[in-house]
Amino acid sequence: MNRRNILWSAVSALGAALGASSAKAATEAGTGNKLKVVYHLNDAEKVSFVLGNIQNHIDGVGGPEHVTLALVIHGPALKAFHAAQANPDVSKRVGAFSKDGVELAACGNTMKAQNVTLKELLPGFVSAENGGVVRLAELQSQGYLYLRP
Repeated sequence: MNRRNILWSAVSALGAALGASSAKAATEAGTGNKLKVVYHLNDAEKVSFVLGNIQNHIDGVGGPEHVTLALVIHGPALKAFHAAQANPDVSKRVGAFSKDGVELAACGNTMKAQNVTLKELLPGFVSAENGGVVRLAELQSQGYLYLRP
């Protein structure tokens, strides 16, 4: 019985130490270290929702200077960003995000499949030439937090 109490105490102390470490990291992130976040979008029906999330994120941290954001788009969602057929709200938001420094990456594989070039997408896009999922992995390896709303 005594060994069980010792083990339980050790596990509890470890948990408390880890919790304190996590709380400290969260506090530090909020007081100067810019979070890096990548949004993943491939569902065409979620385009407006994800763009709204990104704007809410920017507003929630007090402006684009307080966060580093990227948006990686592939699959059916990319059609919403074709300049010839983009709705005005999408065009406006993409323009604002581009000015705010949000990386807008279009999957090179999807661009080929949809027979579209960067020039035919809304201004501000870069090509994720090795693919959208590769770009997502690259960003995560650089410390970006992954969000897929």
